[in-house]
Amino acid sequence: QVQLVESGGGLVQPGGSLRLSCAASGTFFSIDPMGWYRQTPGKQRDLVADITSGKNTNYADSVKGRFTISRDNAKNTVYLQMNSLKPEDTGVYYCHANYRRSSWDPSREVWGQGTLVTVSS
Repeated sequence: QVQLVESGGGLVQPGGSLRLSCAASGTFFSIDPMGWYRQTPGKQRDLVADITSGKNTNYADSVKGRFTISRDNAKNTVYLQMNSLKPEDTGVYYCHANYRRSSWDPSREVWGQGTLVTVSS
């Protein structure tokens, strides 16, 4: 069983910064990509950013230039550095990953439990 454990959420003032971390544990052949989604009440969960094991990145337009996703493949950990935070960045941030248990196993997905980020003065 693969699990994702997140940390780093909290309350921050507009213009501030936060760093989220997500570590994958369990047994898997590969885990790729890893990323972050954001959900606010009454809305669907939307992609914020994701990153492949080859360090190719993808960002939502709303966070480009402010957020940076990175990954430590040796630790199976993904990070989200969030700078110049705005009130509209508020939401529950979920870590997400696709993984395979073997080279011939179909791709499976796993979600973290979510961490709340609140941007408010």
